[in-house]
Amino acid sequence: MQAFDLLQPSNTREALALIAKTKDAAFIAGGTNVVDLMKCGVTSPSTLIDITHLPLGAIEASAKRIRIGALVSNSDAAHHSAVLEHFPMLSQALLAGASPQLRNMATVGGNVLQRTRCGYFRDPAAACNKRHKGDGCDAFEGVHRAHAVLGTSDACIATHPSDAAVALVALDAVVELEGPAGTRQVSLEEFYSLPGETPWIENDLKPGELIVAIDIPLGRAHRHSTYLKVRDRASYEFALVSVAAGLDFDGDRISAARIALGGVGTIPWRVRGAEEALVGTSGDAAYQKAAEIAMTHAIPRRDNAFKIELAKRAIVRALETVRLG
Repeated sequence: MQAFDLLQPSNTREALALIAKTKDAAFIAGGTNVVDLMKCGVTSPSTLIDITHLPLGAIEASAKRIRIGALVSNSDAAHHSAVLEHFPMLSQALLAGASPQLRNMATVGGNVLQRTRCGYFRDPAAACNKRHKGDGCDAFEGVHRAHAVLGTSDACIATHPSDAAVALVALDAVVELEGPAGTRQVSLEEFYSLPGETPWIENDLKPGELIVAIDIPLGRAHRHSTYLKVRDRASYEFALVSVAAGLDFDGDRISAARIALGGVGTIPWRVRGAEEALVGTSGDAAYQKAAEIAMTHAIPRRDNAFKIELAKRAIVRALETVRLG
């Protein structure tokens, strides 16, 4: 890993000024993804701007929303009383990721920006359009069991790795960004970019911008929720399929639904068609139909076709868990 300079601003304004004037610089907080990529040789910033001293580490609850500062650790967010009460799926998603030691270091803002764990992306000797424009993609003919079946393109089939982002997309979360042009808010669902022909563009973060908070509205379907993660081993493993699901009921019938998928999409995958199909229905047949709708546009490949049926079953199981919970 090459040498780099480390700068430590004390406030957000200073951090933004440093990133604007420092060539080839990157922000770092917990470093659980950034340092990994530097060790792999995927990124090599000459300067790291340490933002851990910025005042972005609070969780604020109001009557309508909960605002989670970008520097709140995954552990603190998962165990916070307001998150546990209002967003069970988010707490469960955070606790399903990595190990306790990493969760203590990793931040909510960094988790949202987590980059793919595709082995070809992380290997500078492999061809990867996401890492280097126009290189091609070795995953198509190589090992792609863990790769995406939704949102893929002829340029990229890498899966988005985050657990928390799946739950946040299902929760209608909004990411608050601060940069040279001021502060703006973007729906997290719209924040992520499909690979298309430009897989190196992963999100709507502009040059010099910094995530300062995640804002989540309260809702009954958010409160009655769960996160199901299916993986090869019980810990420290990325999802083959994951489901963030929330339901609200009017008697026996569903009045609102929230479903997002992980492990199967190139981005955290919201399935609004399945949500709409559930409203006004009840029973297992409705869950099966929603699962079929969710995977309608999946494109299987040689090694990952099993994910389609696995995802359908996981969706049904997650919805049943919410109903029985």
